[in-house]
Amino acid sequence: MRTARPSHPTRRGLLAMGGAVGLGAVLAACGDSDGKGSGSGGSKSADAGPWSFKDDRGRTAEAKSVPKNIVAFTGVAAALHDYGVEVKAVFGPTKTKDGKADVQAGDLDVSKVEILGNVWGEFNVEKYAALGPELLVTAMWEKDALWYVPDQSKDKILKLAPSVALWAAQTTIPKAIQRHEDLAASLGADLKAKAVTDAKARFEKAAARLRAAAKSKPDIKVLIGSASQDLFYVTLAKTAADTLYFQELGVNFVEPKVNSAGFFEELSWENVDKYQADVIMMDNRSSALQPGALTAKPTWTQLPAVKAGQVIPRTTEPIFSYDKCAPILEDLAKAIEDAKKVTKKAA
Repeated sequence: MRTARPSHPTRRGLLAMGGAVGLGAVLAACGDSDGKGSGSGGSKSADAGPWSFKDDRGRTAEAKSVPKNIVAFTGVAAALHDYGVEVKAVFGPTKTKDGKADVQAGDLDVSKVEILGNVWGEFNVEKYAALGPELLVTAMWEKDALWYVPDQSKDKILKLAPSVALWAAQTTIPKAIQRHEDLAASLGADLKAKAVTDAKARFEKAAARLRAAAKSKPDIKVLIGSASQDLFYVTLAKTAADTLYFQELGVNFVEPKVNSAGFFEELSWENVDKYQADVIMMDNRSSALQPGALTAKPTWTQLPAVKAGQVIPRTTEPIFSYDKCAPILEDLAKAIEDAKKVTKKAA
């Protein structure tokens, strides 16, 4: 696995390494109407005047003009890119071992963007300072915890530029997209651009399709999984923005007996068949083992969903733009539409 494991991983560290697929036990929910940036209408004239944006921590980032020299967590940078806002540098999973774009990089040109850190715990503070950053943007899985900003160097990092954190948990896909749009608009994005409105229309159509698929097959049970060499993690749907939204659309998820943190249950590979599932969604991040690497584990290959070929990737850390989230809904809708009941029906 690409990500080095600390000897005593934090909850955020576990999530980053693919061990947990949704953090945050009943944290403060992300507000719908609060915290919109001053440039939420997407007006380019905002360049000339002061800029401010209230983030999901409830903190307001301010600058004398609209920030241009932006540094962001890779997934957030990819979302901003979809709205026409480019960043100077990124941190977080950006390139795979073979130099290709990580799944979290979206349509970013990873050969041109400066990479300050590519794995958990890595952030080059000296390079960051040399860039003369005007804004730092990242995700937030736990209240006030900046995603992929190392705790040991965060004080130095946060002194160099204003920062914005947007919820990636304790919210839903539509709410998270709205907040990323709010930020993009404050930075000069045109939300009325045809590419943006077309993507939104596609997303809404996909959501309707997924709702219809779930309604037509209410007995199809879906399990949210993530694999490591020693453990298989089953996530509680309501703890992540994507699966909470799918649940709201009617998808029937396995509900694990979560650990004390409240987000997922760890199973040994001997007990991986604890829950019955007709479809398995597997963490697609490069930090997690993929289904092709699990063929040597007999308990995995004997699972009904695996034998039936009903295992699909899960975009565990979505890029929160309509363009990137629409295909996620379409793929899950098709999986449910095509799924066969391979487990026993509840009595």
